[in-house]
Amino acid sequence: MDFSKDPCKYFTAGKVKASTLSLSVLVMIEMLNAYNALSEDNSLLVITPLVNPFLIAATMLSTGMHMMIVYIPIFNDVFSIHSMTLQEWGIVMAFSMPVLLCDEVLKFFGRMKNKKELAQRLK
Repeated sequence: MDFSKDPCKYFTAGKVKASTLSLSVLVMIEMLNAYNALSEDNSLLVITPLVNPFLIAATMLSTGMHMMIVYIPIFNDVFSIHSMTLQEWGIVMAFSMPVLLCDEVLKFFGRMKNKKELAQRLK
């Protein structure tokens, strides 16, 4: 979007794009964060999402409903958003995926702490 000719256009077209991207990032963060809740301590590599097919179905349904409001024009007007391009989806996923990495790091340090505490108790 080029706002050099009409900078005030940012407050109309630019706001809609920003709203769409921020809403999509929030939705995808929550969908991915649901997988972190499969286990408090174990990695997603140990306890795969396949252990809970209902979670997979729920996140797919929720993501599908989000895509519905993004791509069906009547919902665009209701939610004041616009359709997204593949590049914009890439941006959304780039900002959403770190929630998985951050939680994996926290789980790793939690496991190390628990292992240390257990070793101390068994002495």
